[in-house]
Amino acid sequence: MKYKITLQGRTYEVEVEKGEAILLDEYEAKAPVPPSPAPQPAATAPAPGKASAASDAEGTAIKAPLPGNVLSISVQEGEAVKSGQVLMLIEAMKMENEVLAPADGVVRKIAVEKGAMVATGDTLIII
Repeated sequence: MKYKITLQGRTYEVEVEKGEAILLDEYEAKAPVPPSPAPQPAATAPAPGKASAASDAEGTAIKAPLPGNVLSISVQEGEAVKSGQVLMLIEAMKMENEVLAPADGVVRKIAVEKGAMVATGDTLIII
């Protein structure tokens, strides 16, 4: 069986036969082309309990890349972080996935707790 695996911007093509894995190819992953933005309706008040757009305006919102369970949070509010630093681990399908800081900054808010279930796109941290 052949598999394509993308990890931290690199894609690996792997063939597995009878318990042995053979690396066939390795290359830079291509970034998906974002769809053109749809027209936005008039602004309305955010629903209670939801993060508002104003909180995202205060910094960069780090969103969950996939649904899963928050295993650990490696930073605290007010802590300075560097680009590429591990902020937290999310478990999905028995795999631990690192959530990395996209840029240098200061953690303004941690929006989830250890053990929380998150969906794709949920705000995790605001830097």
